[in-house]
Amino acid sequence: MEKIFTLVILMVSINNMLTLIPFKNVTEDKVKISGGKSTLSVGSNISITVIYDNNQYKKGLETDWGFSCLIKTNKETILFDTGGDGSILLSNMKKQGIKPGEIDMVVLSHIHGDHVGGLSSFLKKNPDVIVYLPRSFPESFKNRVRKYGAEVIEVKKPMEICAGIYSTGELGTWVKEQSLIINTEKGLIVITGCAHPGVVKIINTAKELLGKPVLLVLGGFHLVGRSKQEIDRIIHGFRNLGVHFVGPCHCSGDLARELFKKEYKKNFINIGVGRVITMDDLK
Repeated sequence: MEKIFTLVILMVSINNMLTLIPFKNVTEDKVKISGGKSTLSVGSNISITVIYDNNQYKKGLETDWGFSCLIKTNKETILFDTGGDGSILLSNMKKQGIKPGEIDMVVLSHIHGDHVGGLSSFLKKNPDVIVYLPRSFPESFKNRVRKYGAEVIEVKKPMEICAGIYSTGELGTWVKEQSLIINTEKGLIVITGCAHPGVVKIINTAKELLGKPVLLVLGGFHLVGRSKQEIDRIIHGFRNLGVHFVGPCHCSGDLARELFKKEYKKNFINIGVGRVITMDDLK
């Protein structure tokens, strides 16, 4: 009986030890959002640097159709999308003092070339990253990423990517897309690639997931070619959802940028290549 009891204790101890061992291959279930509300925050020491965009903010950097930005916190550095051209991506990174080797993770919003085109060039410089991409991406794409040595995490449902930073999960039907949600002390920052599922829907999803007000929405709003009436309805949706600051760029279009600026005034953030946003800009 004593031997059996000792054996049981030993097995329980081993099991407890195993639960503490960190595994590199993190599954979606391991890091998904549970309960829909989170108290984790990235704090106030966060910066968002626009690396790739078709709008210019800082001279000396190259513009091109596409989008990429760098999110930096105290603990993590995340590259969101990679633009359409690897040489432009790496050149703009170098000119802004961003080293590929310092990046921990890459998050890809959707499969379109102006958002994933620079990935191969980046992975040649730094393959030791985790790449979060929508599960709907072609298997051939995922396998190419793995061949560089990067770890691939497929995103289907909302999930926590790292402390205080979340994916909305795949949204949309025709084009599946994920967006980033950054939980700050002042509210949520939502970063969109192209907002194919609808930018208002994305914002509403972020609010429902984390139950906090939206401080800033930044990125492509997919409003090129939309009429003034359509854009005004979108702006009304932003106001109804309590969005405090806006930073439309990439596929938002000149008319939308103009109308958002007119509506939001000093709370309009001019986004283009070279723009760096910190919490000081969101007061």
